[in-house]
Amino acid sequence: MAGAESMSAPTGSQVFVEAIDSLRLLGRRSVLALLGIVIGSASIIALLNVGRNAADEALRTFKDMGTDTLVASFPFSADNKRPLPITLDVQAIRQALPQVSDLAPLTQQSVRVSREGVHADASLVGTTTDLAAIMGLRLHSGRFISPLDQRATFIVVGARVAEDLRVRGRPLHVNDVLQIDHYLFQVIGIAASQSDNTLLPILADESVWVSLDSLRRLRPSAEIGNLVARVVADADLAATAVALEAQLKQRLDGREVSVQIPQQLLEGLQRQADTFTWLLAGLGGISLVVGGVGVMNVMLMNVIERRREIGVRMALGARPRDIRRLFLLEAVALSIVGATLGAVLGVASAYGFAWFSGWQFSLSPLSLPLGIGSSLLMGVFFGLYPAISASRLSPITALRDE
Repeated sequence: MAGAESMSAPTGSQVFVEAIDSLRLLGRRSVLALLGIVIGSASIIALLNVGRNAADEALRTFKDMGTDTLVASFPFSADNKRPLPITLDVQAIRQALPQVSDLAPLTQQSVRVSREGVHADASLVGTTTDLAAIMGLRLHSGRFISPLDQRATFIVVGARVAEDLRVRGRPLHVNDVLQIDHYLFQVIGIAASQSDNTLLPILADESVWVSLDSLRRLRPSAEIGNLVARVVADADLAATAVALEAQLKQRLDGREVSVQIPQQLLEGLQRQADTFTWLLAGLGGISLVVGGVGVMNVMLMNVIERRREIGVRMALGARPRDIRRLFLLEAVALSIVGATLGAVLGVASAYGFAWFSGWQFSLSPLSLPLGIGSSLLMGVFFGLYPAISASRLSPITALRDE
């Protein structure tokens, strides 16, 4: 008898196929429930990938600006009101800190630059030749200032300033002469346009560069505003920042010194990006819960409409667990199909968004497992109550149902 009973019991694949057929007979209601799962799964996968790619793009932009730089500033201190010098002994600092490859003091002033009656507002930057290497400055023509230019009135012009100094359609060229206040400067270089580096206190396209001696002619009382440094590849940024701060305090007679480490900024951005990504995933999870409620509604309606069928099955020997498994498999089938379609739609949407935004697309490793797994979990969770309700029906009551 046990052998006959086991032979007559339906296999798992037969029960699953039967569940698919039952869902197909439900028609539009199954499609609507399926659509809720698809949208919820796609939302989680798409939002996780969009958040990941947005964070990667932002971090990539900052990394391209150079994470091997240190920026020193000198906040005002009420305890030490001694004025700052216009420059520092760069060579002595470099000898004391061999892990620093390039070092450039900065002094900035707002000026009006003139060329044959055409004027342009610019930021006048007094600096040394190392600044070009630290900024990764590219020149459209000419060269950057060198140590030999300290006593010469030479100037290097940023791209936007050069464009503003067109005279009757004639662009600015090397060897042209510009006027700042009552001094004439010879153009020795014109910089190519480049994106602003938020890690450095300079707007490249809006600036003109001169030597510190030339700046002293224009602004005799000018003080150093910042010092930027680039460290060698294998140097410890944190340790170098501490050593640089100590060196500057020693040379500036105790003036307040603050050294910023771009790598710390990047780590903070990464943490913020991770938080933002999980926030997006939570929003997608809300859509998935709504889809799960739709599955439960469809399954409850399915149970109500199939009460006589449930009674017949029980009268023919079906056990409560068989009924429960049948209806639970229907919810699982909806979830599997919805999660699969949602995964395809979510990845396609994220890829399209990245392509449209001009980002480099990379698949978040957690997006597919989390999107598909949560969809299946929602299907089982919201399908469990209708399945239990169906298994608890009385056969006699179900058979009497009209």
